[in-house]
Amino acid sequence: QVQLVESGGGLVQPGGSLRLSCAASGSIFSIYAMGWYRQAPGKQRELVANIISDGSRNYADSVKGRFTIPSAKNTVDLQMNSLKPEDTAVYYCHAERVAIVGRPGAHDYWGPGTQVTVSS
Repeated sequence: QVQLVESGGGLVQPGGSLRLSCAASGSIFSIYAMGWYRQAPGKQRELVANIISDGSRNYADSVKGRFTIPSAKNTVDLQMNSLKPEDTAVYYCHAERVAIVGRPGAHDYWGPGTQVTVSS
């Protein structure tokens, strides 16, 4: 079994910063990609940013230049700077194609979500 434990959400004023953290635990053999999605009320869940196992990163156009993902094994942080009210959403950690020791195949996993609210 794989668990994704998130931390770091909260309330911040526009222009402020927050850092989200997510750690994957379990008998993990490999992970193809880890990243963060978000879902605002009434909207579909969307990719914010992720990091692939080869070190490459993808960012949504709306967060380029403001959000970054540092590199670490089986963890994914999201450094969010210059936050805007439109960044308000529940942020979900995601691990893609996780292979578990001793089990065939690979599966995706989601964290429970953490609320980020940007408001004055």
